[in-house]
Amino acid sequence: MAHRILVTGASVAGATLAWWLARLGHAVTVVERAPAFRDGGQNIDVRGVGRDVLRRMGLEKRALEQGTGETGTAWVDGRGRIVAKFVTDELGSDGPTAEMEILRGDLARLLFEAAQGEAGFRFGDSVLEIVEEGDAATVRFASGLTERYDAVVVAEGVGSATRDRVFPGENDPRWMDLTIAYFTIQRIAGDDRMWRWYNATGGRSVSLRPDRKGTTRAMLSVRQPGAGAQDWSVDRQKAFLRERFADAGWQAERVLAGLDATQDFYFDVLRQVRMPRWSKGRVALTGDAAWCATPLAGIGTTLAITGAFVLAQELSRTSDVADAFARYERAMRPMVEEGQGVPKLAPKLANPKSRLGIRLLHGALRVASKPALRRAAGRLFSRPPKAPDLAAYDGVAP
Repeated sequence: MAHRILVTGASVAGATLAWWLARLGHAVTVVERAPAFRDGGQNIDVRGVGRDVLRRMGLEKRALEQGTGETGTAWVDGRGRIVAKFVTDELGSDGPTAEMEILRGDLARLLFEAAQGEAGFRFGDSVLEIVEEGDAATVRFASGLTERYDAVVVAEGVGSATRDRVFPGENDPRWMDLTIAYFTIQRIAGDDRMWRWYNATGGRSVSLRPDRKGTTRAMLSVRQPGAGAQDWSVDRQKAFLRERFADAGWQAERVLAGLDATQDFYFDVLRQVRMPRWSKGRVALTGDAAWCATPLAGIGTTLAITGAFVLAQELSRTSDVADAFARYERAMRPMVEEGQGVPKLAPKLANPKSRLGIRLLHGALRVASKPALRRAAGRLFSRPPKAPDLAAYDGVAP
Protein backbone atom coordinates (compact mmCIF):
# COMPACT_ATOMS: atom_id res chain seq x y z
CA MET A 1 0.00 0.00 0.00
CA ALA A 2 3.01 2.30 -0.31
CA HIS A 3 2.34 5.33 -2.53
CA ARG A 4 4.43 7.93 -4.32
CA ILE A 5 3.03 11.18 -2.94
CA LEU A 6 3.56 14.88 -3.66
CA VAL A 7 2.84 17.43 -0.91
CA THR A 8 2.67 21.11 -1.87
CA GLY A 9 3.54 23.47 0.97
CA ALA A 10 6.31 23.08 3.55
CA SER A 11 4.72 24.70 6.61
CA VAL A 12 3.03 23.06 9.60
CA ALA A 13 0.47 20.90 7.77
CA GLY A 14 2.81 19.93 4.94
CA ALA A 15 5.77 19.03 7.14
CA THR A 16 3.61 17.04 9.58
CA LEU A 17 2.03 15.13 6.70
CA ALA A 18 5.42 14.44 5.09
CA TRP A 19 6.83 13.04 8.36
CA TRP A 20 3.91 10.67 8.90
CA LEU A 21 3.69 9.54 5.29
CA ALA A 22 7.42 8.78 5.13
CA ARG A 23 7.36 6.96 8.48
CA LEU A 24 4.50 4.84 7.17
CA GLY A 25 6.53 3.74 4.17
CA HIS A 26 5.52 6.13 1.39
CA ALA A 27 7.88 7.93 -0.99
CA VAL A 28 7.25 11.62 -0.31
CA THR A 29 8.30 14.79 -2.10
CA VAL A 30 7.43 18.22 -0.68
CA VAL A 31 7.50 21.18 -3.06
CA GLU A 32 7.48 24.75 -1.74
CA ARG A 33 7.18 27.97 -3.75
CA ALA A 34 9.46 29.94 -1.40
CA PRO A 35 13.18 29.76 -2.23
CA ALA A 36 14.05 28.47 1.26
CA PHE A 37 12.38 27.43 4.49
CA ARG A 38 10.47 30.34 6.03
CA ASP A 39 10.92 31.01 9.75
CA GLY A 40 8.50 33.92 10.04
CA GLY A 41 5.20 34.20 11.81
CA GLN A 42 3.57 35.14 15.04
CA ASN A 43 2.25 33.32 18.10
CA ILE A 44 0.24 30.16 17.56
CA ASP A 45 -0.87 27.48 19.97
CA VAL A 46 -1.43 23.73 19.93
CA ARG A 47 -4.13 22.18 22.06
CA GLY A 48 -5.70 18.82 22.86
CA VAL A 49 -5.49 16.28 20.04
CA GLY A 50 -2.81 18.33 18.26
CA ARG A 51 -0.51 17.85 21.22
CA ASP A 52 -1.28 14.14 21.13
CA VAL A 53 0.00 14.02 17.53
CA LEU A 54 3.18 15.90 18.48
CA ARG A 55 3.64 13.49 21.39
CA ARG A 56 3.43 10.54 19.01
CA MET A 57 6.09 12.22 16.88
CA GLY A 58 8.37 12.68 19.88
CA LEU A 59 8.17 16.49 19.48
CA GLU A 60 5.84 17.65 22.25
CA LYS A 61 8.57 18.25 24.84
CA ARG A 62 10.74 20.15 22.36
CA ALA A 63 7.80 22.30 21.27
CA LEU A 64 7.08 23.20 24.90
CA GLU A 65 10.76 24.06 25.45
CA GLN A 66 10.67 26.39 22.45
CA GLY A 67 7.49 28.15 23.59
CA THR A 68 7.14 31.92 23.74
CA GLY A 69 7.01 31.99 27.54
CA GLU A 70 3.63 33.75 27.49
CA THR A 71 2.03 33.29 30.90
CA GLY A 72 -1.46 34.63 30.33
CA THR A 73 -3.66 37.30 28.78
CA ALA A 74 -4.49 40.75 30.14
CA TRP A 75 -6.86 43.40 28.81
CA VAL A 76 -5.63 46.92 29.48
CA ASP A 77 -7.04 50.43 29.29
CA GLY A 78 -5.54 53.49 27.61
CA ARG A 79 -3.11 53.99 30.50
CA GLY A 80 -1.94 50.39 30.39
CA ARG A 81 -3.78 49.47 33.58
CA ILE A 82 -5.01 45.87 33.71
CA VAL A 83 -8.80 45.64 33.74
CA ALA A 84 -8.97 41.83 33.53
CA LYS A 85 -6.45 39.02 33.26
CA PHE A 86 -6.32 35.26 32.86
CA VAL A 87 -3.12 33.56 34.04
CA THR A 88 -2.76 30.14 32.43
CA ASP A 89 -1.37 28.42 35.54
CA GLU A 90 -4.40 29.56 37.55
CA LEU A 91 -6.99 28.22 35.12
CA GLY A 92 -6.27 24.51 35.45
CA SER A 93 -6.44 24.26 31.65
CA ASP A 94 -5.64 26.25 28.55
CA GLY A 95 -7.28 29.67 28.43
CA PRO A 96 -6.83 32.54 25.95
CA THR A 97 -3.14 31.66 26.32
CA ALA A 98 -2.49 27.93 25.91
CA GLU A 99 0.22 25.99 27.71
CA MET A 100 1.84 25.36 24.31
CA GLU A 101 2.30 28.85 22.85
CA ILE A 102 5.00 28.89 20.19
CA LEU A 103 5.98 31.03 17.22
CA ARG A 104 4.70 29.69 13.91
CA GLY A 105 8.21 29.65 12.47
CA ASP A 106 9.65 27.77 15.44
CA LEU A 107 7.02 25.04 15.25
CA ALA A 108 7.28 24.84 11.46
CA ARG A 109 11.08 24.48 11.70
CA LEU A 110 10.78 21.78 14.35
CA LEU A 111 8.46 19.81 12.05
CA PHE A 112 10.51 20.55 8.93
CA GLU A 113 13.76 19.37 10.48
CA ALA A 114 12.08 16.16 11.63
CA ALA A 115 10.54 15.57 8.20
CA GLN A 116 13.67 16.52 6.27
CA GLY A 117 15.30 13.29 7.32
CA GLU A 118 12.32 11.31 6.08
CA ALA A 119 11.09 13.04 2.90
CA GLY A 120 12.53 15.00 -0.01
CA PHE A 121 12.04 18.78 -0.06
CA ARG A 122 12.30 20.98 -3.16
CA PHE A 123 12.18 24.74 -2.61
CA GLY A 124 11.68 27.44 -5.22
CA ASP A 125 9.21 25.42 -7.27
CA SER A 126 5.43 25.17 -7.59
CA VAL A 127 2.72 23.24 -9.40
CA LEU A 128 1.47 24.56 -12.73
CA GLU A 129 -0.80 21.71 -13.77
CA ILE A 130 -2.10 18.37 -12.53
CA VAL A 131 -3.51 15.91 -15.06
CA GLU A 132 -5.07 12.61 -14.00
CA GLU A 133 -4.04 9.69 -16.19
CA GLY A 134 -5.68 6.50 -14.98
CA ASP A 135 -3.56 5.14 -12.18
CA ALA A 136 -1.49 8.30 -11.56
CA ALA A 137 -1.50 12.09 -11.52
CA THR A 138 0.99 13.79 -13.84
CA VAL A 139 2.28 17.05 -12.36
CA ARG A 140 3.92 19.81 -14.37
CA PHE A 141 6.05 22.19 -12.30
CA ALA A 142 7.12 25.80 -12.81
CA SER A 143 10.73 24.57 -12.93
CA GLY A 144 9.94 22.60 -16.09
CA LEU A 145 9.91 19.20 -14.41
CA THR A 146 7.09 16.74 -15.07
CA GLU A 147 6.55 13.88 -12.61
CA ARG A 148 3.93 11.21 -11.86
CA TYR A 149 2.46 10.52 -8.42
CA ASP A 150 -0.12 8.21 -6.92
CA ALA A 151 -1.51 11.12 -4.91
CA VAL A 152 -1.06 14.88 -4.57
CA VAL A 153 -1.90 16.71 -1.34
CA VAL A 154 -2.24 20.50 -1.32
CA ALA A 155 -1.11 21.78 2.08
CA GLU A 156 -0.85 25.47 1.24
CA GLY A 157 -2.37 28.56 2.84
CA VAL A 158 -5.74 30.28 2.76
CA GLY A 159 -5.05 31.76 -0.69
CA SER A 160 -3.77 28.51 -2.21
CA ALA A 161 -3.23 28.87 -5.96
CA THR A 162 -2.99 25.11 -6.45
CA ARG A 163 -6.36 24.59 -4.76
CA ASP A 164 -7.99 27.22 -6.95
CA ARG A 165 -6.46 25.62 -10.05
CA VAL A 166 -7.73 22.12 -9.24
CA PHE A 167 -11.04 23.16 -7.66
CA PRO A 168 -11.93 26.34 -9.62
CA GLY A 169 -14.76 28.35 -8.10
CA GLU A 170 -15.48 25.83 -5.34
CA ASN A 171 -14.21 27.84 -2.38
CA ASP A 172 -17.04 29.93 -0.92
CA PRO A 173 -15.11 32.02 1.61
CA ARG A 174 -16.78 33.30 4.75
CA TRP A 175 -15.47 36.81 5.40
CA MET A 176 -15.16 37.65 9.10
CA ASP A 177 -15.10 41.47 8.76
CA LEU A 178 -11.77 41.75 10.56
CA THR A 179 -8.43 42.92 9.16
CA ILE A 180 -5.28 41.97 11.08
CA ALA A 181 -1.61 42.85 10.75
CA TYR A 182 1.18 41.00 12.56
CA PHE A 183 4.81 42.07 12.83
CA THR A 184 7.78 42.11 15.21
CA ILE A 185 8.97 45.23 17.04
CA GLN A 186 11.76 46.03 19.47
CA ARG A 187 11.25 44.93 23.05
CA ILE A 188 11.29 47.57 25.78
CA ALA A 189 11.67 47.31 29.54
CA GLY A 190 7.94 47.43 30.22
CA ASP A 191 7.13 44.40 28.07
CA ASP A 192 6.44 41.37 30.25
CA ARG A 193 5.35 37.76 29.72
CA MET A 194 1.65 38.55 29.37
CA TRP A 195 -0.34 39.00 26.16
CA ARG A 196 -1.61 42.56 26.55
CA TRP A 197 -4.72 43.49 24.61
CA TYR A 198 -5.95 47.07 24.25
CA ASN A 199 -9.26 48.08 22.66
CA ALA A 200 -9.71 51.48 21.00
CA THR A 201 -12.88 52.97 19.60
CA GLY A 202 -13.73 52.28 15.97
CA GLY A 203 -13.41 48.51 16.38
CA ARG A 204 -9.63 48.72 16.72
CA SER A 205 -7.29 46.74 18.94
CA VAL A 206 -3.57 46.71 19.69
CA SER A 207 -1.90 43.60 21.09
CA LEU A 208 1.62 42.96 22.35
CA ARG A 209 2.87 39.43 22.96
CA PRO A 210 6.20 38.09 24.27
CA ASP A 211 8.69 35.84 22.54
CA ARG A 212 12.00 34.25 23.55
CA LYS A 213 14.04 36.10 20.95
CA GLY A 214 14.40 39.45 22.71
CA THR A 215 11.65 41.11 20.66
CA THR A 216 7.91 41.70 20.99
CA ARG A 217 5.18 40.50 18.64
CA ALA A 218 2.64 43.19 17.75
CA MET A 219 -0.84 42.84 16.30
CA LEU A 220 -3.15 45.53 14.97
CA SER A 221 -6.74 44.64 14.12
CA VAL A 222 -9.66 46.66 12.85
CA ARG A 223 -13.26 45.59 12.46
CA GLN A 224 -14.62 46.39 9.02
CA PRO A 225 -15.60 44.68 5.78
CA GLY A 226 -12.36 44.56 3.85
CA ALA A 227 -12.34 41.96 1.11
CA GLY A 228 -9.56 42.85 -1.30
CA ALA A 229 -7.26 44.67 1.11
CA GLN A 230 -5.16 41.50 1.45
CA ASP A 231 -4.05 42.07 -2.16
CA TRP A 232 -2.91 45.66 -1.69
CA SER A 233 0.79 46.48 -1.90
CA VAL A 234 2.68 46.39 1.40
CA ASP A 235 3.16 50.18 1.26
CA ARG A 236 -0.57 50.72 0.91
CA GLN A 237 -1.33 48.29 3.74
CA LYS A 238 1.09 50.09 6.05
CA ALA A 239 -0.34 53.48 5.07
CA PHE A 240 -3.82 52.19 5.90
CA LEU A 241 -2.67 51.10 9.36
CA ARG A 242 -0.91 54.40 10.06
CA GLU A 243 -4.07 56.31 9.16
CA ARG A 244 -6.46 54.09 11.10
CA PHE A 245 -4.36 53.81 14.29
CA ALA A 246 -2.85 57.31 14.45
CA ASP A 247 -5.15 58.32 17.33
CA ALA A 248 -5.73 54.88 18.86
CA GLY A 249 -3.86 55.54 22.09
CA TRP A 250 -1.96 53.29 24.52
CA GLN A 251 1.13 51.98 22.63
CA ALA A 252 -0.21 52.44 19.11
CA GLU A 253 2.37 55.11 18.32
CA ARG A 254 5.22 52.78 19.30
CA VAL A 255 3.74 49.92 17.28
CA LEU A 256 3.24 52.08 14.18
CA ALA A 257 6.85 53.32 14.47
CA GLY A 258 7.92 49.67 14.32
CA LEU A 259 6.40 49.29 10.86
CA ASP A 260 9.44 51.00 9.31
CA ALA A 261 12.01 48.47 10.51
CA THR A 262 10.06 45.24 10.76
CA GLN A 263 11.20 42.33 8.58
CA ASP A 264 8.15 40.09 8.96
CA PHE A 265 5.09 42.21 8.19
CA TYR A 266 1.97 40.14 7.50
CA PHE A 267 -1.43 41.62 6.67
CA ASP A 268 -4.65 39.75 6.00
CA VAL A 269 -8.41 40.12 5.82
CA LEU A 270 -9.77 37.18 7.75
CA ARG A 271 -11.86 34.68 5.86
CA GLN A 272 -12.67 31.04 6.30
CA VAL A 273 -12.14 28.57 3.48
CA ARG A 274 -15.40 26.72 2.85
CA MET A 275 -14.97 23.81 0.44
CA PRO A 276 -17.81 21.39 -0.44
CA ARG A 277 -15.21 18.65 -0.89
CA TRP A 278 -11.56 18.18 -0.01
CA SER A 279 -10.58 15.77 -2.75
CA LYS A 280 -10.94 15.28 -6.47
CA GLY A 281 -9.57 12.11 -8.01
CA ARG A 282 -5.97 11.81 -6.84
CA VAL A 283 -5.72 15.32 -5.37
CA ALA A 284 -6.66 16.21 -1.78
CA LEU A 285 -6.57 19.36 0.35
CA THR A 286 -5.47 19.70 3.95
CA GLY A 287 -4.72 22.48 6.43
CA ASP A 288 -5.73 26.06 5.63
CA ALA A 289 -6.09 25.27 1.93
CA ALA A 290 -8.97 22.97 2.86
CA TRP A 291 -10.63 24.63 5.83
CA CYS A 292 -8.94 27.78 7.16
CA ALA A 293 -10.89 28.58 10.33
CA THR A 294 -9.05 31.92 10.93
CA PRO A 295 -7.21 32.86 14.15
CA LEU A 296 -10.60 33.67 15.70
CA ALA A 297 -11.24 29.93 16.07
CA GLY A 298 -8.06 29.43 18.08
CA ILE A 299 -7.46 25.91 16.73
CA GLY A 300 -5.95 26.43 13.27
CA THR A 301 -2.63 24.81 14.10
CA THR A 302 -4.31 21.97 15.99
CA LEU A 303 -6.49 21.29 12.94
CA ALA A 304 -3.47 21.35 10.61
CA ILE A 305 -1.52 18.84 12.69
CA THR A 306 -4.49 16.58 13.31
CA GLY A 307 -5.64 16.59 9.69
CA ALA A 308 -2.16 15.70 8.47
CA PHE A 309 -2.00 12.76 10.87
CA VAL A 310 -5.42 11.42 9.89
CA LEU A 311 -4.74 11.77 6.16
CA ALA A 312 -1.41 9.92 6.44
CA GLN A 313 -3.03 7.08 8.38
CA GLU A 314 -5.88 6.70 5.89
CA LEU A 315 -3.50 6.67 2.91
CA SER A 316 -1.65 3.84 4.68
CA ARG A 317 -4.73 1.67 5.14
CA THR A 318 -5.54 1.07 1.49
CA SER A 319 -4.20 1.15 -2.03
CA ASP A 320 -7.38 2.95 -3.10
CA VAL A 321 -6.42 6.64 -2.92
CA ALA A 322 -9.95 7.93 -3.48
CA ASP A 323 -11.27 5.74 -0.65
CA ALA A 324 -8.52 6.99 1.67
CA PHE A 325 -9.41 10.60 0.87
CA ALA A 326 -13.09 9.92 1.56
CA ARG A 327 -12.31 8.30 4.92
CA TYR A 328 -10.07 11.21 5.87
CA GLU A 329 -12.81 13.71 5.09
CA ARG A 330 -15.41 11.79 7.08
CA ALA A 331 -13.06 11.68 10.06
CA MET A 332 -12.12 15.38 9.98
CA ARG A 333 -15.33 17.13 8.87
CA PRO A 334 -17.00 17.21 12.31
CA MET A 335 -13.95 18.77 13.96
CA VAL A 336 -13.48 21.30 11.17
CA GLU A 337 -17.12 22.33 11.02
CA GLU A 338 -17.26 22.82 14.77
CA GLY A 339 -14.00 24.77 14.67
CA GLN A 340 -15.35 26.98 11.89
CA GLY A 341 -18.49 27.69 13.89
CA VAL A 342 -17.18 31.01 15.16
CA PRO A 343 -20.16 33.38 15.02
CA LYS A 344 -19.63 36.57 13.03
CA LEU A 345 -20.70 38.29 16.24
CA ALA A 346 -17.36 37.30 17.82
CA PRO A 347 -15.23 40.03 16.15
CA LYS A 348 -17.90 42.58 17.11
CA LEU A 349 -17.84 41.53 20.75
CA ALA A 350 -14.03 41.43 20.93
CA ASN A 351 -13.56 44.70 19.02
CA PRO A 352 -16.31 47.14 20.08
CA LYS A 353 -16.65 50.38 18.14
CA SER A 354 -17.90 52.64 20.94
CA ARG A 355 -16.57 53.63 24.36
CA LEU A 356 -19.69 52.11 25.88
CA GLY A 357 -19.02 48.83 24.07
CA ILE A 358 -15.47 48.78 25.40
CA ARG A 359 -16.68 49.45 28.94
CA LEU A 360 -19.19 46.60 28.66
CA LEU A 361 -16.50 44.24 27.28
CA HIS A 362 -14.10 45.13 30.07
CA GLY A 363 -16.85 44.74 32.66
CA ALA A 364 -17.73 41.26 31.42
CA LEU A 365 -14.08 40.22 31.34
CA ARG A 366 -13.49 41.64 34.81
CA VAL A 367 -16.34 39.54 36.22
CA ALA A 368 -15.20 36.43 34.32
CA SER A 369 -11.66 36.80 35.68
CA LYS A 370 -12.77 36.72 39.32
CA PRO A 371 -11.40 33.68 41.21
CA ALA A 372 -14.84 32.07 41.53
CA LEU A 373 -15.45 32.19 37.78
CA ARG A 374 -12.07 32.20 36.07
CA ARG A 375 -11.77 28.43 35.67
CA ALA A 376 -15.19 28.20 34.04
CA ALA A 377 -14.34 31.15 31.81
CA GLY A 378 -11.02 29.56 30.91
CA ARG A 379 -12.82 26.42 29.76
CA LEU A 380 -14.92 28.54 27.42
CA PHE A 381 -11.75 29.85 25.78
CA SER A 382 -10.28 26.36 25.45
CA ARG A 383 -13.33 24.21 24.73
CA PRO A 384 -12.01 21.61 22.26
CA PRO A 385 -14.08 20.62 19.23
CA LYS A 386 -14.98 16.99 18.69
CA ALA A 387 -11.81 15.38 17.35
CA PRO A 388 -11.11 12.08 15.59
CA ASP A 389 -10.21 9.18 17.88
CA LEU A 390 -6.47 8.79 17.27
CA ALA A 391 -6.51 5.43 19.03
CA ALA A 392 -8.42 4.10 16.05
CA TYR A 393 -5.14 4.34 14.11
CA ASP A 394 -2.94 2.59 16.65
CA GLY A 395 -2.66 -0.44 14.41
CA VAL A 396 -1.40 1.72 11.55
CA ALA A 397 0.98 4.17 13.17
CA PRO A 398 4.67 3.24 13.53
